[in-house]
Amino acid sequence: MAKDSPIQFKGTTLKIIQTKLSTTDPAKLHQALAELTGNSPDFFENELAVLDFSGVEGLAESADWAGIVDLLKQSGLKPVATHGLSPALADAAAAAGLPALNDHALGRQRSKAAEPAAAEAAPVPAPVENAPQAAEAPAAPAPTEPPPRTVILDKPLRSGQRFYAKGSDLIVTAMVSAGAEVIADGNIHVYAPLRGRCLAGASGNTEARIFTTSLEAELLSIAGLYRTFESGVPAELLRQPATINLIKNNDELRLNISPLALR
Repeated sequence: MAKDSPIQFKGTTLKIIQTKLSTTDPAKLHQALAELTGNSPDFFENELAVLDFSGVEGLAESADWAGIVDLLKQSGLKPVATHGLSPALADAAAAAGLPALNDHALGRQRSKAAEPAAAEAAPVPAPVENAPQAAEAPAAPAPTEPPPRTVILDKPLRSGQRFYAKGSDLIVTAMVSAGAEVIADGNIHVYAPLRGRCLAGASGNTEARIFTTSLEAELLSIAGLYRTFESGVPAELLRQPATINLIKNNDELRLNISPLALR
């Protein structure tokens, strides 16, 4: 392609939030968003999102996709595609500008590819008598993903303030006030009273955890699964050290809150 062409293509890596939805009912989605984001218009800061319905059964045969997109945009989330829908629903979503993505497009593990045919057909050299045996080269170490960065927040977070550790774990060494929010794509450690909202695994990491030395939260969330405490934290956990993670229950993930022994 000529350098002066008005269209050029370059490879890139875009960060897209995989948003797990279990319904297309706008009223239920609106209520869930209100509890999760407090109707903050810039909660997700214009993040791109794939709406993932995989494993969900009993969805209505029709859905207001334009309404769903507008609803999510009100919290700063920009849906760009869907995953896991039936063919009929996927076609309707695509007509509304949300194309369907397969597992490969979401970066899920593929089956092991066959060796290239050219490699299989490579000739094997004939053995040479009395030739010195070459030393076997050490195997190259398997590539590993770099560990997540860790961000430290050492100042109190006041009501109405929000702190987002994007692509990182977050360590908080000061109080998170009621009405404040701490968010991280990885784990969150709060070594102080946690009185506001705490959202770990924000980009979909179901292995993320929350740790706090004093649980007084308004909302806890991991990978989009959340629990609110309108009536307050249960007495046995209130102001106590606690850890929060996701566990499987009948093949479904649920939020688990456990006491944390510090001594």
